[in-house]
Amino acid sequence: MPSFSHTVPEDFLKAERLDKYIASLPEGINRSRLKSGVTSILVNGKKSKLSTKVSPKDFIQIEWEESVPEDIEPQNIPLDIIYEDENVTVINKKQGMVTHPAAGNWEGTLVNALLFHWGRNAIHNEDEKENPSVLQARRPGIVHRLDKDTSGIIITARNRDTETFLARQFKNHNSLSKIYIAICQGHPPVQEGIIRTNIARDVRDRKKFRALDEEGDGKLAVSKFKCIGCYGPYSLIKIKIYTGRTHQIRVHLKWLGCPIVGDPIYSKPVKGSLLEGAPLMLHAFKLKIRIPGKAENIKKDEKGRAVFISKVPVRFKIALKKLHQNFQKSLPENKKEQGKILVLKARKGYGQWQK
Repeated sequence: MPSFSHTVPEDFLKAERLDKYIASLPEGINRSRLKSGVTSILVNGKKSKLSTKVSPKDFIQIEWEESVPEDIEPQNIPLDIIYEDENVTVINKKQGMVTHPAAGNWEGTLVNALLFHWGRNAIHNEDEKENPSVLQARRPGIVHRLDKDTSGIIITARNRDTETFLARQFKNHNSLSKIYIAICQGHPPVQEGIIRTNIARDVRDRKKFRALDEEGDGKLAVSKFKCIGCYGPYSLIKIKIYTGRTHQIRVHLKWLGCPIVGDPIYSKPVKGSLLEGAPLMLHAFKLKIRIPGKAENIKKDEKGRAVFISKVPVRFKIALKKLHQNFQKSLPENKKEQGKILVLKARKGYGQWQK
């Protein structure tokens, strides 16, 4: 169920109705939507009405039911296509685009754009909550996803056989390679290493996930990182993931002590800092994967996998220019033992070595 929470600033002096106040916020909800779909309004933990007058320091929590559209419509949304044939469409997804329709995002998604690009009809939508068959019907061709504010490579399937072929590889990450780049706050303890933890939803905040010991709850998550350079209080880090957990890179870099710049969930902006106000600095840079068919005119690696590379986005170029202008590049200590890379584990700390 969609929700919204907000604390009224201490310096707010108006005697204003709650609905007018919420509608006036940049991230707020318009009054007609509040009237038609709200199921719960709490002010400081107590049930309240839309006519309630807000006061400084009030903590407002709102939940609402969102109507589900009958159809998911094709939309003429420009796509940056890296490669396309009769089986796949590989896209450089822009930051801010949601991958597939779901509650809160029924329009403007990659799926809406692909339906138009592929010349397909609207998809009939059903309100069946978490029914797997209904969810899959909303996501034609989608075999993996990127968070809304993560940019970069995403491969989609143009037919059912290709969808199965690609999905099998994403289920077994050993057969493909996914590499990301991130600009982070802080420096990693070593130049390169492998992070191996479980990841589970944070019981105190359902929007967050957290890294746990492998013997704890959640699912195994494995990421390999390499620090490309440190610039003052920031780091440019390359990450390869061996599993595909929700928020995996964001959680692992936070656990490493290097939250990603611009991450609204796992990092806190530093006022007055060089990159204050920057959006999420995470980009899916390279994908190596087998694709069906001849796949001509495309680079392949020694294993016969197609190699797709996404250009570094403008927001990275702007940030890196600032970092190069203001700081001298350095690197953390590179702890290795006979060519082996340090494995970092939750709670157990450092100390194990792995090829």
